[in-house]
Amino acid sequence: MELSIQLAPKHKPGLLLANPVMTASGTFGYGTEYSQLFDIQRLGAIVCKGTTLNPREGNPQPRLAETPCGLLNSIGFQNIGVRALIKEKAPIWANWRVPVIVNIAGDTIDDYAKVAGELDGVAGISAIEVNISCPNIKAGGVEFGNNPKSAAGVTSAVKSATSLPILVKLTPHTDDIAKIAMAVAGAGADAITVINTIRGMAINITKRKPFLGNIVGGLSGPAIKPVALYMVYQVARAVDVPVVGCGGITTASDAIEFIMAGASAVQVGAANLTSPRSALDVLEGIEQFMKKEGIKSLSELIGVARR
Repeated sequence: MELSIQLAPKHKPGLLLANPVMTASGTFGYGTEYSQLFDIQRLGAIVCKGTTLNPREGNPQPRLAETPCGLLNSIGFQNIGVRALIKEKAPIWANWRVPVIVNIAGDTIDDYAKVAGELDGVAGISAIEVNISCPNIKAGGVEFGNNPKSAAGVTSAVKSATSLPILVKLTPHTDDIAKIAMAVAGAGADAITVINTIRGMAINITKRKPFLGNIVGGLSGPAIKPVALYMVYQVARAVDVPVVGCGGITTASDAIEFIMAGASAVQVGAANLTSPRSALDVLEGIEQFMKKEGIKSLSELIGVARR
């Protein structure tokens, strides 16, 4: 049974994953937090929490709110900063078999380029995932991923700053996600992650005010799966680079749907917060499905629902 997938076929030396199951940024810490709970080396890749140029304390509490079939989070990119990551985390990752992808964020295009430049050539870091759901401070706070020009601008700047493979994580907050995908692919993205969380809020009716300290948060979990699945379907039809499906994946069946819609790999996110072993359960479920159906290679499943 062949589960390996090349996520950066246009890049040399590429980004080869042993299997298609990854963890999503912000839900798996730096990987070290889960390494004592199960064999994380069996996963296809680990995407660490969003990393910025300088350390950030994050948004005011409370930061999490449960919703029906989902979770609202407003962490605010709390992280140790790229230099501490390189000093404290990368040396650990360098001894791992599983590839580690660093998710990066910034307020300006220059921020993204600087973070990418810092990560270039660092042992233990296999690729960069660019979060373009961040607000562009120079454009009045509009998300970089909201229009093709700014999305391509960030992608191009990061591509110029590093020799690492680049994944670009798209926001769902756009009129035409396929156009955004084509723009970032044209600007040099080696793969595209679809999608980030969906903006939402909750109100505490006893206190008569928004539940989250930052008012607005990102909705994740099973509630967003149908939206994410459709967007993966749209993007996979529009680009010629691998697509990574993300959004509401809890079970192997969920993951297989995304793969059949055109995803070459998947990311397990919010499910990690309720069951640390979720990503491994998804992987084992995919293996069982392929064995039962007599499928010898993952490539036989990718995009079959589009044919």
